[in-house]
Amino acid sequence: MGTVLTTMHWGTYEVRAENGRLVGVEPWRGDPDPSPIGRSLLGTVQGELRVARPAIRRGWLEGDRSGPASRRGDEPFVEVSWETALDIVAAELDRVRSTYGNSAIYAGSYGWASAGRFHHAQGQVHRFLNTIGGYTGSVLSYSYGAAEIILPHVLGSTDALTGNHTTWDGIERHAKLIVAFGGLPWRNTQVQGGGSARHEASAALRSAVANGARLINVSPVRDDAPRGADTEWLPLRPNSDTAVMLALCHVLISKRLHDEAFLARYCTGFEAVRAYILGESDGQPKDPAWAAKLSGVDAATIDALARDMAARRTILMVSWSLQRADHGEQPYWAAITLATLLGQIGLPGGGIGFGYSSTNGAGRPEMGFRWPSVPQGRNAVAHFIPVARMADMLLNPGGSFDFNGTKLTYPHIRLVYWAGGNPFHHHQDLNRLVEAWQRPETIIVNEQFWTATARHADIVLPVTTPLERNDLAFSNRENLIVAMKQAIEPFHEARDDFAIFAELAARLGTSDAFTEGRGADEWIRHLYDQAVENAEAAGVAMPPFDRFWQDGHAELARSVTSQTFLAAFRDDPERHPLATPSGRIELFSATIESFGYDDCPGHAVWREPREWLGNDRLAERFPLHLLSPQPADKLHSQYDHGSVSRASKVAGRAPLLINRQDAAVRGIADGMVVFVFNERGSCLAGAVLTDSLIPGVVQLPTGAWFDPARPGEPEGLEKHGNPNVLTPDRGTSRLAQSPTCNSTLVEVSRFAGPVPPVTAFDPPATISSSDMSGEARHQDLS
Repeated sequence: MGTVLTTMHWGTYEVRAENGRLVGVEPWRGDPDPSPIGRSLLGTVQGELRVARPAIRRGWLEGDRSGPASRRGDEPFVEVSWETALDIVAAELDRVRSTYGNSAIYAGSYGWASAGRFHHAQGQVHRFLNTIGGYTGSVLSYSYGAAEIILPHVLGSTDALTGNHTTWDGIERHAKLIVAFGGLPWRNTQVQGGGSARHEASAALRSAVANGARLINVSPVRDDAPRGADTEWLPLRPNSDTAVMLALCHVLISKRLHDEAFLARYCTGFEAVRAYILGESDGQPKDPAWAAKLSGVDAATIDALARDMAARRTILMVSWSLQRADHGEQPYWAAITLATLLGQIGLPGGGIGFGYSSTNGAGRPEMGFRWPSVPQGRNAVAHFIPVARMADMLLNPGGSFDFNGTKLTYPHIRLVYWAGGNPFHHHQDLNRLVEAWQRPETIIVNEQFWTATARHADIVLPVTTPLERNDLAFSNRENLIVAMKQAIEPFHEARDDFAIFAELAARLGTSDAFTEGRGADEWIRHLYDQAVENAEAAGVAMPPFDRFWQDGHAELARSVTSQTFLAAFRDDPERHPLATPSGRIELFSATIESFGYDDCPGHAVWREPREWLGNDRLAERFPLHLLSPQPADKLHSQYDHGSVSRASKVAGRAPLLINRQDAAVRGIADGMVVFVFNERGSCLAGAVLTDSLIPGVVQLPTGAWFDPARPGEPEGLEKHGNPNVLTPDRGTSRLAQSPTCNSTLVEVSRFAGPVPPVTAFDPPATISSSDMSGEARHQDLS
């Protein structure tokens, strides 16, 4: 099929096929800083780990449907025809909805499967299920769930979290002090939901420094800094950012360096916050000496930084990672409080933004109009959960929990349908998830590869990769639109999600509602035509579809080229109020205070994490704080089996970074297989000794395919270095109920005994239905 252009979450690439085989992947020539992750497409999209045919877990066919004795994840699969598989799936969906109601169907299906606008797995499964009566779904994100809840209460929206940031041009020209809490790691700037074209974040930060900005990385990790930019490192103990922020506020208030006029006009609740920070309300001033004991940052350093912030145009950049911890709402609220005291919100190059360098899109100007996506319809089921409470839901049907001022009830889930994403990567405390995953009666997965999620399913339907179908890519932060033309034929019997759901809809009587009379290519044209209308309304011209498809891509003019977060609010807060109860920045929220949550009161506070190095009793047993960031060699767990990810492994496992001092006292050398453990679980990893971490901190990136021990191997051991066998499955607070993976203590030792092999990349055993006994086949497949 020659050479075509395609867009992935980590970049846009020219892909070349010869004689039906993918033979070349090169970055799009317009990308100044391309990600190498695209090279992992070679050898994987047509590799042995692809799901080739519909497959059903043998135990499920034999009646093993749910409960603690279920053998999901440890059984062979029976390959069946598409007709058989679709008949069984349709019948099972109909059985569950008829017997228990649609709320018994869970479709979390946590995105990221494809950058294409039409073949978006999560959108397709939700649209299909809505045509048959709905499903229990999830809200929030594993990446920034606590922020999604706290920011609307304080700022009125989630702007400057996933979009509408102050753009890089203003930061380059005007910022004189950039303080990055959680750092600005290059690895995260590779990726963007909806696809990436140009990677420009590192260049923008280098330009800001060249223009006189002081750039400070506030993080336990020195390498959480942009490539090539002169960066100062302010190391601190993990989970202590809130204490440092409050101490910076204390300096500003006590030295009368805060902007009283800004606070009076644009904020509400300052007096309560002031009383807390100065210690008038609880007897403990949140001064630099107090913060130094908690964070390890010298009190004089905190004092000097606060004074410098007040003297310069300062922008605070707060990583998404900070709120993935115990009381994760607090560092975001405290950072907003600090920014308001400085009084620079709404000024070019000043103020605050969340997630700069957490994705490639932060700091990029929006297109000025919205790109369309496949409409999902209306979900008739009212039940939902915060996404990080999935295992709780499966283990505690009928149980109640607090969430953002409401009391919710977990439904009893009988069937899970997953399309897109990998819960055995995203979720915390995977051993607990394995237990919870046995509870539903049926788990159906649309999947491309034999991931842990596919292995732990009952019915697996093989799905095409983006290279095996037509699609189109456009992102709200990119002006490049790409015709994602099919490059290779579908692998064996793989079908796209739309085709699968169209067949199921036909069996369940909702074909017209699902397809609206369109095939996949007609839907692609329809979405493009909608985009043309949206663009024209914003004064942006797009070529007609046929010319676009023939050319393969188009670059559009931007109607928005520069913006400053909350500039309109600063210019006129009466005409442009925030969507908060007061219309202003709520340093004190009467709404949150009314919820009565002791773990999240009405203003930013210091709450000691449940699990951190300051917990002397727990740290005595597990003296190392584990950080589990996004990996540099893949997006989440995608293409962990690819060449780029495999090249970064140590002894075939995920690399564990450990400070040389911590390694020396444990007798650990570079490249050694190490045992990482706590009360929740254990895993093996490959040791990498470094000076880039403060002592007492280790770093194990996420993304290693979950590889639990097999019979005859050490019981309970994960062999591949997946940190989520160690992370806690508990909510940030009763407000947001979001992940707390970065509040994790562990111990590390040399691994004693024979090292078991990594088996995550061995496909499961499959059996042809013709190899089953005649009686079993008649009973199970009829």
